[in-house]
Amino acid sequence: MKVVVHVDGGARGNPGPAAIAAIVSTPDGETLAERAETIGEATNNVAEYRALLLGLELARELGATEVEVVNDSELVAKQVTGAYRVKHPAMKPLHAAALAALGRFAHWQVRSVPRAENAAADALVNAALDAAT
Repeated sequence: MKVVVHVDGGARGNPGPAAIAAIVSTPDGETLAERAETIGEATNNVAEYRALLLGLELARELGATEVEVVNDSELVAKQVTGAYRVKHPAMKPLHAAALAALGRFAHWQVRSVPRAENAAADALVNAALDAAT
């Protein structure tokens, strides 16, 4: 089963209070599951990686074998696909965890889009942050 996973993570302040969100849908756009949660204090990049991990976990729970991840973090997308190196020591464990999680799928793709094309996941992140304050 192939799914599309929209993920987003954000921090108010960098670092600051942070939240993550994931929406799993069919390739036709039917929402299968969504989840959002706060993660305490984190940077934007940490939140983006944590959101990716959340989305992959949700996809696995639904029995997906193929996943197309859509996010608005060019950095995360390019690090995961190997176009950019991971230089920051704190990001290396998250990067490794993301690659391990992606490796559990028969086929995967990660791409970044403009924030406007990831609006639903972005809204979930902001709702989680608003609820926490």
